[in-house]
Amino acid sequence: MRPYVILNAAMTLDGKIATKTGSSEISGLEDLKRVHELRKEVDGIMVGINTVLIDDPRLTVHKITSEKSDNPIRVVVDNKARTPIESRILNDDALTIIAVSNKVETDNIVFERSKALGEKADIFYSKDSSVNLKELMNYLYSKKIKTLMLEGGSTLNFSMLREDLIDEIRVCVAPMVVGGKYAKTLFDGDGFDFMKEAINLELKNSYQLGKDLVLEYKVL
Repeated sequence: MRPYVILNAAMTLDGKIATKTGSSEISGLEDLKRVHELRKEVDGIMVGINTVLIDDPRLTVHKITSEKSDNPIRVVVDNKARTPIESRILNDDALTIIAVSNKVETDNIVFERSKALGEKADIFYSKDSSVNLKELMNYLYSKKIKTLMLEGGSTLNFSMLREDLIDEIRVCVAPMVVGGKYAKTLFDGDGFDFMKEAINLELKNSYQLGKDLVLEYKVL
């Protein structure tokens, strides 16, 4: 058993979720409220370590009226336990789960960092050199996370997609183009070699939200 996973993201018309400098202010105020309404509905929210290091997010519900109990459980995929102790994601607004790889068994620095993080968060220890996402999903389900919002970076997004762990994709497309071969796209990673390997989607809903366009797909 695993959570129902909704990938939510904002991107430019040319598919960028951030510029080469990491700037990612894309969607408008209306979409930010939509995102926080979704956060309020789900049991958990997951990001990769790069999102934590670059943005230092809270991953709480704060753009709409809410209470502390509305905050989802926060999950960070962090192979080498690099989450800074002072990160806002480790505050007491909600429980945080940090998933680390088996590098803790061979790397003393990683072990010490994971030990320190364990004082502020729940640590999931993967058996693999990179966090085994399927194992992690099973673990999250055991922690009562039945619905999970994925706000990953491009690498984590593709890893989840490749493992068939995404059920739904909701994308806010902003009317802007930034270009740049080093700018992050919605899905990076290794990618597939042939179009016949591509993951197929079914459009379930689409609507205008301020200046933006929201597309909702079911992953087939």
